[in-house]
Amino acid sequence: MRCIVTAGPTYEPLDKVRRLTNFSSGRLGSELADFLTARHHEVTLFIGEQATFHCESKVHTVVTFTTTTDLSDRLRRRAGDSVDAVLHTAAVSDFKFGKIWVRSAQGDLTEMQSGKVSTRHGTLLAELLPTAKIIAELRQWFPKARLIGWKFEVDGDRSSVIGQAEKQIADCATDACVANGPAYGPGFGLVHTGGCIHLTDSTALFEVLEKFTSGC
Repeated sequence: MRCIVTAGPTYEPLDKVRRLTNFSSGRLGSELADFLTARHHEVTLFIGEQATFHCESKVHTVVTFTTTTDLSDRLRRRAGDSVDAVLHTAAVSDFKFGKIWVRSAQGDLTEMQSGKVSTRHGTLLAELLPTAKIIAELRQWFPKARLIGWKFEVDGDRSSVIGQAEKQIADCATDACVANGPAYGPGFGLVHTGGCIHLTDSTALFEVLEKFTSGC
């Protein structure tokens, strides 16, 4: 099976020295890629440049990415390849910076354009714009592949996270979604059209993901 695994965070620049990113070490995706490689699958790991988890990877190919656009472009370039499964665990930033304004003591706003925004200006206001949803494009790029998304949620409860995972599957034409995070609670839920499989740890998750993506 030829697999793509994405892992780690994207980032979005505020200026040439500062950036917005997610809390993601890239560990889970990296370990999943190594697990699939050990099971004799051909794996390409797309790993965020800012990932803090580092180990001697056993995967066939490692590709680093930076921004959400960069990851999107790199995945799109693989669209013509024969890919059997895409496991999209990367923590893609939901927002990027738009305009930046400095607010005067009188409350007036002046738009700033600078390679490095200075703190001497005082209070700044930053516009946050939604980034494009990579998960929504995967079916177009990889029409024959098994597609697995991810839904990490902090607020709500297990049933609400499962509901959001089901919505992602319906909206993005994916085959399954892994639900986890504080809202889900301990373990993971592999949500698919047939229901939700609860898995207690990452090893159990990896084993089920391999079976699910390979059609076993």
